[in-house]
Amino acid sequence: MEEKNFFERVYEVARQIPKGRVTSYGAIAKSVGAAKSARMVGYAMNSAKVLEDVPAHRVVNRNGLLTGKSHFGDHSAMQQMLTAEGVKIKDNKVQDFEKYFWDPVKEIQ
Repeated sequence: MEEKNFFERVYEVARQIPKGRVTSYGAIAKSVGAAKSARMVGYAMNSAKVLEDVPAHRVVNRNGLLTGKSHFGDHSAMQQMLTAEGVKIKDNKVQDFEKYFWDPVKEIQ
């Protein structure tokens, strides 16, 4: 059996983020056993824009900032997608971040 590469493991986690919730690059990195690889998760999310089944718009930085918004073409697209799912955004930042935060380390068994 072939071992999944880092990006595939990241996408597997990202696909499980529920609508109306967000997680962070670091939380995904930790959940795939690479706690210090948040930046690599960011690269994976950037590459995921061509994969329709990976909700990259639900991945934000550890403070709730929409740091990946430039990778969606239109700078407001990420915010529009999150807002459509019920996530409150103000000044490119998730409001009540703790309320919307989905922790893959705790949620994935």
